[in-house]
Amino acid sequence: MSPASTSHAPALADWPGLPPLLQRLAARGVERSYRKGTLLIEEGSQGDTLYLVLSGQLRVFSCDHRGREITYGMYGPGEYVGEMSLDGGPRSASVITETPCRCVLLTRASLLEHIRAEPEFALELIAKVIQRARAATLSTKQLALNDVYGRLKHLLEDPETAQQRLTHQAMAQRLGCSREMISKLIKDLEQGGYLVKAERGRYERVRTLPARW
Repeated sequence: MSPASTSHAPALADWPGLPPLLQRLAARGVERSYRKGTLLIEEGSQGDTLYLVLSGQLRVFSCDHRGREITYGMYGPGEYVGEMSLDGGPRSASVITETPCRCVLLTRASLLEHIRAEPEFALELIAKVIQRARAATLSTKQLALNDVYGRLKHLLEDPETAQQRLTHQAMAQRLGCSREMISKLIKDLEQGGYLVKAERGRYERVRTLPARW
């Protein structure tokens, strides 16, 4: 069975969740459905395609020669990935589907056509690149200046993270460390009365986390 099924992009009304500017962009591409675990983009490869997410969630990550991964971000409906390759360079990261996904696949040519027709989208694209560059700078700063506990503390205190179900492996991938280290720290925090495991695998803070561990 193919990991993706294809259909031509339907009418704008079929994407009521997207803002009008992105609906018109989606109309220039091809809609595809992907199973969980499908690698859409491989780091270092050449490509000029961009994926606009309609449903599901994508994970952007890198992997070293030992197979250790670090996650740069998670992207859902209304987000797009692949824009960093539009300069003609190799892919700077890999992208995989974390859940079954529907995406619109757009080529560099169709994106340039859209920008010519709707110049305001260029500002949207620039703002998105700047936003992600800032996030990457913050992530690099945390990796360089914080120990593993400091990075885990920041992750657990993030309001958005508090609503997500994150396995120890997923935390390790986000923080650039081993799953065993995360498991040990989480266990210590639970035993210390700082964390409790809530429904659906989420963790809730019941006390203010200490500055250092």
